[in-house]
Amino acid sequence: MLLNKVTSHFTLPAVDLAWPELATRDVLSGLILAMFALLMVVEIRAGRGVRHDRTVRASYRANLATFLFNDIAMSLLSVSSLLAIADRYADHGVLAEVESPWLQGLLGFVLLDLTLYFWHWANHRFPWLWIFHKVHHSDRSMNVTTAFRLHVGEVLLTMAVKALFVVVTGISSTLVLVNEAIITLFVMFHHLDVSFRGERLLGRLLVVPRLHRAHHSALRAEHDRNYGAVFSLWDRLFGTLVEIEPDRVGLRYVREQGFLELLKFGFVYAYLPNQQTLRAMIAEAAYFRAEKRGFAPGFELFDWLDAEREITEAM
Repeated sequence: MLLNKVTSHFTLPAVDLAWPELATRDVLSGLILAMFALLMVVEIRAGRGVRHDRTVRASYRANLATFLFNDIAMSLLSVSSLLAIADRYADHGVLAEVESPWLQGLLGFVLLDLTLYFWHWANHRFPWLWIFHKVHHSDRSMNVTTAFRLHVGEVLLTMAVKALFVVVTGISSTLVLVNEAIITLFVMFHHLDVSFRGERLLGRLLVVPRLHRAHHSALRAEHDRNYGAVFSLWDRLFGTLVEIEPDRVGLRYVREQGFLELLKFGFVYAYLPNQQTLRAMIAEAAYFRAEKRGFAPGFELFDWLDAEREITEAM
């Protein structure tokens, strides 16, 4: 059922679970669905004034279609067979000897969040990972559905990383489900298109929407920051935190895309304009500069250089 698989993009479902564990999984899946619906309502009613924007509506449609496709793909590709290996060795990791389940759960959660920080950093650092991750950043309207705007290639790689995490740490399947459900809720939360009182203060510890909006900035220097999923302290600790309000979110030179376009976009590395297109853009910008001053002669070179600098900095 879709309800049972709704967390498949974020969680590591076990195989041959006992009844209590299966019930826990169902409850967590239902909780995530309910919270997702609630956050959408909050965003629509109390968002930052962009609910009437057609770009937002297009984003909702594309992101929800992508989520449904990924959900089906995870089932058809039998990714759970990979995760079954992790479940088999889950009691032999570095946290397996921790007797207190509460302490094991806490340590596992913190270590998982740290792992996701480095994984997120790697997705920005290495081109062969960015090729998939850029699909997430191509959304021109950051909203709660953006949390599910993930290319199936990134979903598969992330699942493999999390399976390795379970093997290394040795946490139980139940703790995996609980920890991942909490992280999923936080991911939905920090993609919300809202602002609220106390957000800056809360952001000293946790990733809040104002911090994650900077991560979705259209400027590369800004979106290569704020990698945290739950705790903002990792960005503070490793010097990757930035606190700004971006002028625009999304990717420059990438228009809003539908589901099929997003699927194809994940296999395309070069999306910036080529040299011929770049020269045409500079020429057009230089023309408008000349037009503003009445085409007075003698300033052509300055117009070109100013236009070139402006467009280069914008990239």
